[in-house]
Amino acid sequence: MKTYQGACHCGAVRFEVTLDPDESVVCDCSLCSKKGGIINRVAEDRFRLLTPIDELSVYQFNKKIAKHYFCPTCGIYTFHRPRTAPELWGVNVRCLEGVDISAISTTQVHGSKLD
Repeated sequence: MKTYQGACHCGAVRFEVTLDPDESVVCDCSLCSKKGGIINRVAEDRFRLLTPIDELSVYQFNKKIAKHYFCPTCGIYTFHRPRTAPELWGVNVRCLEGVDISAISTTQVHGSKLD
């Protein structure tokens, strides 16, 4: 595992996360397939938000348990709190500096397993 710096496109949303990129998944649910994220779930102690959370926008749907955070300026989805595991952070690996997306191994998951 390694600690990575993460950010949205414009840099307004910044965070640090410790993870193994090869433990990432691609979900085909209605939201994930449209936002195109590669998700890696981490425990609270492996995620550190550097931008105040009230400066982010949040999207919720269906049961309104999951919280999908994105930058209000550039619109990039950075991370979320999953419905099925709200104690974890689901990080968009595409937002991490120094991760070669073409070199990581991902698992495909189906439906709402990661919302």
